[in-house]
Amino acid sequence: MFDPKFARRSLRRYREKGLDRIEKRMVASATAGGLDGAHVLEIGGGIGALQAELLEAGAETGEVVELLAAFEPYARELAREKGLAERTSFRVADILDEPGVVKPADVVLMNRVVCCSPDGVALTGEAARLARRALILSFPRDTVWIRAGLRLMNVGFRLMRRSFRVFAHSRAALREAAEKEGLRLVDAGGGVAWEFATFRRAT
Repeated sequence: MFDPKFARRSLRRYREKGLDRIEKRMVASATAGGLDGAHVLEIGGGIGALQAELLEAGAETGEVVELLAAFEPYARELAREKGLAERTSFRVADILDEPGVVKPADVVLMNRVVCCSPDGVALTGEAARLARRALILSFPRDTVWIRAGLRLMNVGFRLMRRSFRVFAHSRAALREAAEKEGLRLVDAGGGVAWEFATFRRAT
């Protein structure tokens, strides 16, 4: 699924179209709390578009953490294009299997990541633990129709003999995972298929 060809297409799509509507709202929500001196961590960040946008909006440094090394050359290419190469880094790691390998960040982003893992709720909890100021994540809307659609997608993956699956995690479970780590919901919104939520740590 997520091979170099997919990563290359992701970079080309971002160059041509920029962020989509949900991603723009995530960036706006992140910047609303101020970014001066912030270190941004994008988990499952792919080419690192969101953390790059936040660096351009005032954050100081950024890091992309990915399970797949296929994205690294394209993430670095994007950082060079934007003049951010000295302020961002890329790491291949699994934050659930390797707790402690990634250091906390002021702002943590997870865009369309929790639906790629059966452990999406635990992943949200670990991301919340790493967030010193805020966690912003997006996920499929928690509706009957979306869940049915995801089940159909998984049937298709199985017929194509692909091991990748998508998972629907309840909004309430994701929120509870973040709140257990001391964060509170401050912003949320969405479209037809996707929604986002912003959690901040009380100061």
